Amino acid sequence: MTEAIMLPKLSHQQTLEPTYLSFLSTLEEEAFSGDIDTRYSARLAQATDNSVYQFLPQAVIYPKSAEDVQIALKLASQDEFAKVVFSARGGGTGTNGQSLTHGIIIDMSRYMNRVLEVNAAEGWVKVQAGVVKDALNDALRPHGFFFSPDLSTSNRATLGGMINTDASGAGSLVYGKTSDHVLGLTSILFDGSELDTQPITAAQLTDVESITDNVLGQQLITTIADMCRGNREHIEQRFPKLNRFLTGYDLKNVWDDKLESFDLSRILTGSEGTLAVITEAKLNITPLPMCRMMVNIKYESFESALRHAPDLVKANATVVETVDSKVLNLAKEDIIWHSVSSLIQDVPGKEIDGLNMVEFAGEQVDVEARVAQLESMLTAQIEQSEAGLLGYQVTSDKASINTIYAMRKKAVGLLGAAKGSRKPIAFAEDTAVPPEKLADFILEFRALLDTHQLQYGMFGHVDAGVLHVRPALDMCDIEDEKLLKTLSDQVAELTLKYGGLMWGEHGKGVRGEYGPAVFGDHLYGLLEEVKGLFDPQNKLNPGKLVAPKNSGPMLYNVDSVKRGTFDRQIPVKTREAFPDVMNCNGNGLCFNYGVYSPMCPSFKVTGDRVQSPKGRAGLMREWLRLLEAEGIDVNELSRSKPLSWLQRAQNSLKIDKEYDYSHEVMESLKGCLACKACSSQCPVKVDVPKFRAQFFDLYYRRYLRPAKDYLVAGIEDSLPLMAAAPRLVNTVSQNSLSKWVIKKSLGYVDSPALSVPTLKQRLEGHASRGYDLAALQQIPENDRSDYVLVVQDPFNSFYEAGTVYHFVQLIEKLGLKPILLPFKPNGKPIHIKGFLDKFARTAKSTSDFLNEVAKLDMPMVGIDPALVLCYRDEYTEVLGGARGNFHVKLANEWLLEILENQPKHEPGEHEFTWFSHCTESTAKPNTANEWQAIFEHFGAKLNTVNLGCCGMAGTYGHEAENLERSKALYTMSWEQTLTKLPKPQVLISGYSCRSQVKRFSGFKPKHPLEALLDML
Repeated sequence: MTEAIMLPKLSHQQTLEPTYLSFLSTLEEEAFSGDIDTRYSARLAQATDNSVYQFLPQAVIYPKSAEDVQIALKLASQDEFAKVVFSARGGGTGTNGQSLTHGIIIDMSRYMNRVLEVNAAEGWVKVQAGVVKDALNDALRPHGFFFSPDLSTSNRATLGGMINTDASGAGSLVYGKTSDHVLGLTSILFDGSELDTQPITAAQLTDVESITDNVLGQQLITTIADMCRGNREHIEQRFPKLNRFLTGYDLKNVWDDKLESFDLSRILTGSEGTLAVITEAKLNITPLPMCRMMVNIKYESFESALRHAPDLVKANATVVETVDSKVLNLAKEDIIWHSVSSLIQDVPGKEIDGLNMVEFAGEQVDVEARVAQLESMLTAQIEQSEAGLLGYQVTSDKASINTIYAMRKKAVGLLGAAKGSRKPIAFAEDTAVPPEKLADFILEFRALLDTHQLQYGMFGHVDAGVLHVRPALDMCDIEDEKLLKTLSDQVAELTLKYGGLMWGEHGKGVRGEYGPAVFGDHLYGLLEEVKGLFDPQNKLNPGKLVAPKNSGPMLYNVDSVKRGTFDRQIPVKTREAFPDVMNCNGNGLCFNYGVYSPMCPSFKVTGDRVQSPKGRAGLMREWLRLLEAEGIDVNELSRSKPLSWLQRAQNSLKIDKEYDYSHEVMESLKGCLACKACSSQCPVKVDVPKFRAQFFDLYYRRYLRPAKDYLVAGIEDSLPLMAAAPRLVNTVSQNSLSKWVIKKSLGYVDSPALSVPTLKQRLEGHASRGYDLAALQQIPENDRSDYVLVVQDPFNSFYEAGTVYHFVQLIEKLGLKPILLPFKPNGKPIHIKGFLDKFARTAKSTSDFLNEVAKLDMPMVGIDPALVLCYRDEYTEVLGGARGNFHVKLANEWLLEILENQPKHEPGEHEFTWFSHCTESTAKPNTANEWQAIFEHFGAKLNTVNLGCCGMAGTYGHEAENLERSKALYTMSWEQTLTKLPKPQVLISGYSCRSQVKRFSGFKPKHPLEALLDML
């Protein structure tokens, strides 16, 4: 190590502008009941979306009601707050900076996320703007309905966002866009007044006062009705005839074809928050189809898939989706592939370079007839070697169809996982042209990208003429940033050539600069008038779409400030040292609302975007940038000695008195459960626990660690000593006084009791104990195939010795000879707390030992998934090639291998349900299938359930500051699932999960190994 390098106090924080400070201070004094967040971390978390842009807002407010929105906008309309501007935000999934602002973010997703009313009889639903699309469908499903516009970000995109971008997706030819399902909207106008909009007749326009008592609303209705009726012919001529034609303000459809019905909601739908803040919506809902079938068609080239699409549309398909070979190959490298590989099987001797996914939905007889007709056509074309067809597969299983769509949806993020500094990015990814021109358009688009020697992937909705194309660029490279603008200009021109437009699905955002070329001077002038009528002060998402007439130039365009502007200030070597931090592309899958998804439990339980992988990566990027601005080389810092204890103590005493941005990063990372779900669930594999450990290691070179960290770090070293006198240790640690002291002094709710009798005592006289390495080496080579080496972990060996003992017994029952290896610290607890130097030493020592054991060619098997997977992941990360080639198997992996040598049992009456550990289910998604095969072999039925995090995650659930959130996580999915099952049926492979169940449900579930032993 080099001498200590001072981690500076990062006091740099972009302070709020005085006008905004005054506004927010006044807002607090009003009756505003929501949250007002001015933390630098919170602002950074909302400074990016799923685009390349980064605009730091002044603050984020979270209204709890429409009244809160009214209070904020009414206050801002006062002259003294003329500079205060807003942008409404939902899931933040926009690909073109739609909701980004340098003003105030109004985040509707935290509180205004309720489904207010479902009227199945009349086929409508009322929702608040912050409801996530999948959450709405979860609420509608029991009624036999769904909200049909289907987008790839449906597990985090909100209805408010969908309305504001007029979102659509798969099946839009049948189901239409969001605007086709809006029956009415409740919106707050710039002056704080509320306006309800719904279809009205031409006759009602003569008495607009009877429609609304909102004076501004009356003016909007009459003026825009006259404007659009008077310019009807010009609008019809100029607007392209496209399914996905987004204008921003829908001048065409505000009147029906016969000019008998007028609906101002059509102007608001697609307006990207530039006209009003939508708070509620009444939506048309669609009956769930009785039958669904999908045909996956494979092609020799992507061009073949594109050119074949019109034939598929003519087959009356509900959905026709396509992906190219690049997307398919990326999917094959992701954990998502295990669920779809059987549905998209390889064609022997052929390379699949294109795939069309064709779905039919409706009444069963009709669907089966349409599928049969398509099969007949495809069979004939394959026999005659037409259309570049290689083959097809049909599935009618609902779950299988959903997994296909899950793969297609994840394709967006998978493209961002490309190797190298150039990453496929969104900026011209939603072009729309007439479907019959799509193939020719794409070939010219490809030629354009090839001219610039760019890599790219393609997928999309060929039935609607929309294709998603994401060229790979390095936004830290100034030349590539310039190329982005050049390409944008060229693509905008190319789409016009083919009678389409650049934005067919994802809204305009900063691309509003291309509006005049699309609409022409006259219609563009009308759009400006609409903006001026709704928002004369240009306070609502200014700089997007259009500005009021004579209000000056647009604030934002394609050349607006990008994330890369800040990222390139971080040295290349630093970026390489923190790849997970830099690779986050903002796709926001970590905002997944589903409580049954393991993805990021800390965000689920807090609703705070700072407590998410995306938020944490953004905070870390800024931390690295600020370190560089202070002249600190983070790589040198990581090799330096910590400051002296006295210096760290002095710094720690000032934590509450002196601002240091590092504390905001720490607050975010402390909330992480280190479950590692992000490392596999995230499409670009952002591993928060990895850079969390790196940050902890660096942060505590300047500040003192809490005492509880040292307790965790020393647990593996101390457990063998404590196990020498377990009753004494338990007496000392488990009494009420000790628990009170532990809670008050160390911050732990409790500490588990040591096993009595100990593992050593249970194995007294047992052949499996008493072996050291030298003794193992004496076993004859010919006999070694009969042995199984049990690798100990600290938790099962010392706190749940019965589990290890039962595993030893199970091995014997299977006719093999178990040997308990000497306990060697694994290091997982040390890594979680960021003791990286100690972890590296521990990993090296244990690796050296296990590598020596591995030479014996006997299987090494571990019981706890998190600890076994640590050998594969964290050991490889910290040691690289020095890790060696040893392999510790999970119990299920080993059992699966030996089944062929075990007699198969007849099916019996045993039935169990298996609950997965977060780390296990995300790192090895096929684990459930493996356990099911094992139990089936031994005559038992094993059910599996998909759940979120149990809330324990190592020491997280034991820490007092996390107890409330730990319990909330447990309640979300585990508790309600467990209550439906007989306790003896519950099997859990993770030690921490079993501990959590014991704490909150009052019983200790078995490990699957114990259930197998009981059966045998």
